[in-house]
Amino acid sequence: MSAESGQSSATALSERGQHLLRVLVQTYIGDGRPVGSQTLLRAAAVDLSPATIRSVMADLEDRGLIYSPHASAGRIPTVKGYRLFIDTMLRVLPLHDAVIDQLKERLSRDLTPHSLVEAASDMLSGITRLAGVVTVPRQEHASLRQIEFLGLSENRVLAILVMNQHEVQNRVIQLDRAYSESELREAANYLNAKFAGRGMVALRRELLAELDAVREDMNCMMRSAIELGEKAFASDERVQDDFVVVGQTNLMGYEQLSDVDKLRQLFDAFSTKRDILHLLDKCICARGVQIFVGQESGYQVLDECSVVSAPYSVQGDVIGVLGVIGPTRMPYDRVIPIVDITARLLGAALNTRSRDPT
Repeated sequence: MSAESGQSSATALSERGQHLLRVLVQTYIGDGRPVGSQTLLRAAAVDLSPATIRSVMADLEDRGLIYSPHASAGRIPTVKGYRLFIDTMLRVLPLHDAVIDQLKERLSRDLTPHSLVEAASDMLSGITRLAGVVTVPRQEHASLRQIEFLGLSENRVLAILVMNQHEVQNRVIQLDRAYSESELREAANYLNAKFAGRGMVALRRELLAELDAVREDMNCMMRSAIELGEKAFASDERVQDDFVVVGQTNLMGYEQLSDVDKLRQLFDAFSTKRDILHLLDKCICARGVQIFVGQESGYQVLDECSVVSAPYSVQGDVIGVLGVIGPTRMPYDRVIPIVDITARLLGAALNTRSRDPT
């Protein structure tokens, strides 16, 4: 549901109904127990009779904003209720300076891009006590600085790629024949002269086109260089479809996610990555923080979870997404600003690395 539809739903509620829904959601997020009319009356601090409270709760239930999970009188928010609360009633808390300083310190170190991603995921998990997720920067924003080849045994070659300014990737590639030291050196020299400074996606595309178009006309050295390059860069497509997740075990402490089968399915989703990656990909084109509550994600394994995410950018281009995954009753007022500033700080740190000339 969009913020606009949430606002229209809010205007349909009386001021009293909005206040009681806000208090009910906040109370349930705080202690995780269904909220009864007496509890709501005390928490709301309003001069209303128990009968009036029960009447308002019945109206909220009729509107699909709350429901009773058991036969007890207590109520908890539905996905629709959470969405209305988030879009129209939530007051985001400012982060303490100590938390901001902690994030800045961890994300301002001289780390490789992948180490920065790991640090961001670890920080998100540690501060929120939820699962922190950060996608690996998309490779179309990485450029080749230099490549070298080192011969190994059994027709294998170690490709050493220097990306951007600091990141070094080592890849072992299997070849159809053995290459001499001079062949490997000539191939590296050719690739460096032709492709240094090129973006990885464009580089890979040009390699394949060149290999197909002029295969017959190439001399032996050029053909060897192109074939070596094609194999060395082939694994990039796997690299960009990845994320780092930290803190999955934190989710075991929430009663809402304590069902063994649900936990197993959720951990399987973290392991296989496909569904979570597809969900995070939805946020690539989004501005600022995105929130998916329960079934809004479109993936059954996340029906009991909320995902709070934000894109991070380098030189104005979005290159990845980070966020947290936790139960729907997570403290959104704390989590949202943490996700937002972590995305900004990670982008700033990666931006510094991309400009560093050393």
